[in-house]
Amino acid sequence: MFDRPLPPSPGAREHNSIDLVNSEIRLPGGKIVDALSTPDATTAWLIECGLLSEGAQLQSYCQNRLVGLRNDLRQVFTACVTGSEVDPRALDGINAALVAVPHASLLRHAPGEGFHRSLEHPVTQLIEHAMSVIAEDAATLLAGDEAQLLAQCEAEPCTRFLLRTHGRRQWCSTRCGDRVRAARSYARKRSQATLS
Repeated sequence: MFDRPLPPSPGAREHNSIDLVNSEIRLPGGKIVDALSTPDATTAWLIECGLLSEGAQLQSYCQNRLVGLRNDLRQVFTACVTGSEVDPRALDGINAALVAVPHASLLRHAPGEGFHRSLEHPVTQLIEHAMSVIAEDAATLLAGDEAQLLAQCEAEPCTRFLLRTHGRRQWCSTRCGDRVRAARSYARKRSQATLS
């Protein structure tokens, strides 16, 4: 299990693509917390998200692939929020993850237990499966009605994404909201002092 410095932003629990993009957090003072900083940390993040089974162990190759998908998603989410041009390479990366592995759970049989379905994959395909699930979530989010709710936190230096739960809400957590309100209050007081 990994330690999150902030609670999940609105929408991150429902959309693992938002959670992946937010797995790298910029905090005040220039500190960066990256939940995918090592293969072990990446494994723990995927287990906590329910995308890997306990006992799985990823290598640095898998970590790098997931970080690449995170970068592609960040570019596409930014383009969605700002209305800027979408980098075709980022879309190619997401589409490659979408088709990397089938989503179908296989039919299995265990003596004494009977038939059951499972998403078991060889170790080499664990990351492909997790990435395809995340990419599917992102595609559904971006092509659906919730895309208009996607926003990026306005509290500097935070860069996390969220789904707006209120029309005026533009921050990912109470902590960031408090920073925005404090900065606005300071600016007002400073402006009033300048006018006096």
